[in-house]
Amino acid sequence: MNHMHLNFNQLYYFWLVCKTGSVTQAAQSLNLTPQAVTSQIRALEQRFNGKLFKRHGRGVEPSQLGQLIFRYCEKMFTLSQEMMEIVNYHKENYLLFDVGVADALSKSLVSKILQRVVSQNNSMRLRCFESTHELLLEQLRQHKLDMLLSDCPIDSAQQAGIYSVKLGESDLSFFALNPILTKPFPACLEDNPMLLPGGRTALGRKVQSWLNQKGLNVDIIGEFDDAALMKAFGLSQNAVFIIPTVCKEEIEGLVEIGRTHEITESYYVIFVDRMVQHPSVKAICDENFDDIFLHTSTKNPKY
Repeated sequence: MNHMHLNFNQLYYFWLVCKTGSVTQAAQSLNLTPQAVTSQIRALEQRFNGKLFKRHGRGVEPSQLGQLIFRYCEKMFTLSQEMMEIVNYHKENYLLFDVGVADALSKSLVSKILQRVVSQNNSMRLRCFESTHELLLEQLRQHKLDMLLSDCPIDSAQQAGIYSVKLGESDLSFFALNPILTKPFPACLEDNPMLLPGGRTALGRKVQSWLNQKGLNVDIIGEFDDAALMKAFGLSQNAVFIIPTVCKEEIEGLVEIGRTHEITESYYVIFVDRMVQHPSVKAICDENFDDIFLHTSTKNPKY
């Protein structure tokens, strides 16, 4: 069979009937009569020399041959929709940019990263969605997001078609409202209640491992996936909490107990292969964020 003789309109009608389960519904979406759609389906059946549908209740469902053809049509028309989305990035009056933000990340730092792109494109409409790394990654796979900012990289060898680019990393600083500081850092952490990033986050696992390596017996009173909530709770409980050192300038009225370069929080942009054509994804991947992520001195504050 010469594929050049295939009628792609007929294949599209067939695909829509499969998707809707009804000739009538497919005809309505195509602004055609059911008879016109049925006629095209019959012509396609003659082309493939077999029945493509069987009755199912009041509707229809693909036959065994129809299921085979539908799988190929699904790939074809899904790709064509993606192609049009990429082309239309440059044709809309505004550029829609859907970004997932892992809740473990510092929101102020994420804001700095995104502001770079927004400032370069006045026609952008930015939409941010916050959740766990795992849930956002699944939404990215389903093409519900254009990009994901996270503290976890992607192994492209195991995640086919998904890529991550490291934007930078930051040392960590420890803050509290009125800490007890009778011992040097980090031993003083044992004298104060402490909050940790959630154990599901990459940073949380790093901090817990670091405390164990130091042999510190710390009174952990809470774990938080959300960095902003951890800070707010730390203030109300006079507990030690952790923020990236690059964000320390935003902390006022608090005591910096110490900081360490032995633990770092890394920041990655994650996207599926087709999104490399999205102007905003490309802009972030190409941008130099060294001025944001330059490591500050790792000397501990003097008391």
